[in-house]
Amino acid sequence: MNLLLAEHIEKQYAHHKALDDVSIAVQKQSVFGLLGPNGAGKTTLIRIINQITAPDKGELFFNGEKLQAKHVSQIGYLPEERGLYKKMKVGEQALYLAQLKGMKKSEAREKLKIWFKRFDIYSWWDKKVEELSKGMAQKIQFITTVLHQPQLLILDEPFSGFDPINTNLLKEEILKLRNEGATIIFSTHNMESVEAICDHIALINQSKKILDGNVKEIRNSFKKNIFEITFKGNLIAFTNALWTGYELLNTKSDGDYTIAQVKTLSSNNPNELLKSVLPEVEVHGLQEILPSMNEIFISKIKEQNNLQHG
Repeated sequence: MNLLLAEHIEKQYAHHKALDDVSIAVQKQSVFGLLGPNGAGKTTLIRIINQITAPDKGELFFNGEKLQAKHVSQIGYLPEERGLYKKMKVGEQALYLAQLKGMKKSEAREKLKIWFKRFDIYSWWDKKVEELSKGMAQKIQFITTVLHQPQLLILDEPFSGFDPINTNLLKEEILKLRNEGATIIFSTHNMESVEAICDHIALINQSKKILDGNVKEIRNSFKKNIFEITFKGNLIAFTNALWTGYELLNTKSDGDYTIAQVKTLSSNNPNELLKSVLPEVEVHGLQEILPSMNEIFISKIKEQNNLQHG
């Protein structure tokens, strides 16, 4: 079941087409990655979902109904451009933002205390926003985005400005929110976190959608029959065993072991590969190497750019 459906969305600004026939389907209780380089059209689509701007063509549906003004209260939006009032105290501002979302002050205070303690920022409650680091300010904005428990969360580059520890903290919270029932659109041009948290993705480049689907299925569809074998034994004997049907891509030593990457040319059956090398070496591990989302992202963008300029 989809929580959000965008069908054939088009948006034209003066001399620039921001979105060209883009459709996405965001399943309930999933993390949907909206991917693409800067300027691809991601932010325009987010602004349309948030009803900040309207599409020129196409339709949007929220929970089976045509997207309307009433749905805004069911959406939490963390924009890439952060915006907090610098002179206000942190707690005061968080309470104010929660009340704007329709929460009672007493309920908001209780929930904020829990979140502030979880994010280890409770001691900052009475400090002014201008005293916060970029990462601290981002934690406050994340909390105020999720506090009223919206059905749909839209997070635009939520990890920018975070160190690895806080990035990990935020990833865990995003997955926890999904497991508790939230649906999340996660917009980024940074691929490293996509594999860790996204269930599905859509890749937009130059205003068009050029790839979408389940993350695992996409990675499987781009695989190149490359296997990594960890073994003990003679490298020359191992290489000779691969004489036909295989290509040895590279090897590296790891103590007593050799780790080799092998491409199968005729069959992608790992059992055949094992049959070839087992008489010569002692195999300690075998795994298929799937391309990363980053590799897929780069190859698809290059492919589309070449088509545009070819």
